[in-house]
Amino acid sequence: MKKVTKILAVLSIVLMFAGVALLPMKAFAEEGGEVSEEATVVSLEEGGSHLSTTAVKALAAALAIAIPAAVGALAMGIGVAKSVEGISRQPEASGKIQSLWMLGMVFIETAVIYALVVTIMIIFVL
Repeated sequence: MKKVTKILAVLSIVLMFAGVALLPMKAFAEEGGEVSEEATVVSLEEGGSHLSTTAVKALAAALAIAIPAAVGALAMGIGVAKSVEGISRQPEASGKIQSLWMLGMVFIETAVIYALVVTIMIIFVL
């Protein structure tokens, strides 16, 4: 259990730093204050590496939903395993265990739905 938590912590930190490193690329892609239509197109010719606004938004949206969904799925799996283990040890407490398990699943799923809302806002509003 501690090993899984440590791996998740390291993975989330690495993904966070990768996101922080990739998102400002668009800000430094164009020199000068003018923004042209060509600035929104990915250009890799002549040694340039410009990311479009759409590409940055897609990357941000992918990270914004992928990380919470993965962590939520792992948390749900661990919760199911622990609740089944608890029910197998104390079958008379199965009603209480099931109700608390369901409450925990609702909270986890709510966090993932919030991430989905943030992703939709990144795609359509920003």
